[in-house]
Formats: sequence, structure tokens, C-alpha cells
Amino acid sequence: MAQSVSDADRVGDWVGIVAAGAYVPATKLGSAEIAAATGIPEPVIREKFGIRQKPVPGPEDHTNAMGLFAAQDALARAGIDPQEIDLVLCTTEEWKEYPLWTAGIKLAHDLGATRAWAIDVQQRCGTTMAAIEIARAMMLASPGIDTVLIAGGYRNCDYVDLGNPRARFLINLSAGGGALILRRGHPRNRVLGSAVITDGSFSLDVIVPKGGTVDPRFDEAIGSGSRALDVPDPEGMKGRLDKLSMANFLKVVDQALARSFGDDGQALGRGDIDFLNILHMKRSAHDYVLGELGLRSEQSFYLDEYGHMGQQDQPLVCVEAERRGLLKDGDLMVMVAAGIGYAWSASVIRWGPI
Repeated sequence: MAQSVSDADRVGDWVGIVAAGAYVPATKLGSAEIAAATGIPEPVIREKFGIRQKPVPGPEDHTNAMGLFAAQDALARAGIDPQEIDLVLCTTEEWKEYPLWTAGIKLAHDLGATRAWAIDVQQRCGTTMAAIEIARAMMLASPGIDTVLIAGGYRNCDYVDLGNPRARFLINLSAGGGALILRRGHPRNRVLGSAVITDGSFSLDVIVPKGGTVDPRFDEAIGSGSRALDVPDPEGMKGRLDKLSMANFLKVVDQALARSFGDDGQALGRGDIDFLNILHMKRSAHDYVLGELGLRSEQSFYLDEYGHMGQQDQPLVCVEAERRGLLKDGDLMVMVAAGIGYAWSASVIRWGPI
């Protein structure tokens, strides 16, 4: 028979978030500059796309390096030694310092987490919640894994051609790093449940046409032509994805809630949510998800000054929302995101003391 939540509690089998960390590059691209590059009026960039500005990488802001900076921030907030980390789940994007390179091993080494072993985890913008579920499962199943670092960097903005109208929904892509430290039996910020949905029918809808084995040519600059993120069939993708995307945002939240239990042993529901930690998306989509979940705007943090840092949005929101008093002890937080490919993922966390 499946173990109940109360059974797990008796043996201390739970996982909590010790700390979150983030790194945001100092260099910014403002809405006026984005408007000039795209030909879209600046008020539309600011109001419809929801971008006042977004960070872009400076000379030293390499992808994995930004993950390291975020991990250092998380360690400082947690007040723990890197030698306490047993495992690094690295969420650094594939576009990083070197190809065919396991970024997590370098991140762990540079952090001083020399006891830890490391592996890279990839699911585009849904990676963080998938990594939370992997970390939780491994800590509860694998002896000797008690503290896990999830950390990585993101700068897929390099692959966005701002002049390509087919890829306009990607103009919010920015740069930065994010990190979460999780620990078995930690007395705060308990991870209650997660869910992931994937749909491979959208796998080829957003691609970089050149640079892989199908077309290995490197005869164009990154971020232009066929070496930029592109949508081969924008109308076809829109017609199919519009029917599913928002529905799957809500579905994956419902699934994660159904796998999460309150103090009374009952599964949680939408009415229990206090704070929504959601990736950056256009303003109308953000407001739609909030409305469907019965939440007010102040029960989330809108990333209009950060753009979309991919899978690093969730750690960044943890840091910024707590700093601003939006995320408080006792709150039930739901993290949710979607990634091209296509994937939707969510995690439920009871913020504060257990």
C-alpha cells in the first residue's frame, strides 16, 4: 500500500528549500531599444509584452558562470558550507561556455562543493520544477544524498533575432542565474508535490535550424538567420498551441496540488494557493492564469523589469518576492512554467516553518 503523508512525517521523510539565490546582469536592454529593434511601438512592448527592461549578458556573464554566481548567493543566504552539498543538479542551458560540456561538474568545482557529484538537467524553461522533483525523489530514496543544489545560468537571448516577426513571442528572453538549495528534513519551506506534462507534438515548432546534426553549418552569426530561434510554421503552432497551453498551465497546477497534502491529510486545491511563482509571459496571459486560480495581482510577482530568464525565473521570484514581502511565512506557493518542446511543470511549496 502507498505510504501516506502522515507515515512519511513520522520518519522525517520530507524535503525543504534552505535558500534561493539569483544573479542578474547589470547590463539592461530597455523597452525603447527593444521597440527600435523590433519595429513594435514602445507602449506595446511595455503593456502587451510586459517588458519595461530586461537584463542581457555583459562580457563576463557566461551562462554557467551566472549559475555559479547565483549558487554563491544561495549559499550565503543559507549560511552553509559548500562541502555540505551532496549533489548538484545543474540547470545551465545548452547554450553555454563550451559545447559537449557537463556544466554542473565545473559549477560544483568552482563553488567548492568537491564532495558532490553533478549532472546536467534540461527541459528548457520548465527545468527547475522537474529538478525539484528529481532532487526530492533522490533524497528520499538514495542514502547519502541529503543536500542538493539546483543551479544554473541562462542567456538564450543571444539566439533571439529581434527583427524576426515569426519569433516575436521570444523577445522577452533575457539572461541571469538562479539557484535553490534543498535539504532532507529541513524545517522550513517544505516541498509538497510536483507535476510535469510534456507534449512532443510541438517538439519541432520552435527550433534553431542550423548548428545541430541535421544541418551542422555554422555559416551565420548567432542570433541571425538560421542560427536564431525560429518558428517554421507560426500559424500552425498558434492554432494548435492556443488550444492547449493555458489549459495545461492550469492542469499541471491542479496535478501538483492533488499530489500535495495539508495538515489535515487532504489534497490541496486552487483555493489554498497564497502566492503564484510564475515565469514571465505577456501581461494578458499572466492575468488570465491568476484569474483562473482565483488570485489577485499582489499574489504574484510580475517580471516586467527582468524579462524571461528561462528556468531561472522561479529562484529569482523567490528572492524578490520574499524581499518585497509578497511571499510570507505560512504561504502556499505554487511554482509554474512552460518550456518549448513542449513542457509544463509545477511545484507546490509551503513557505515558512513546518
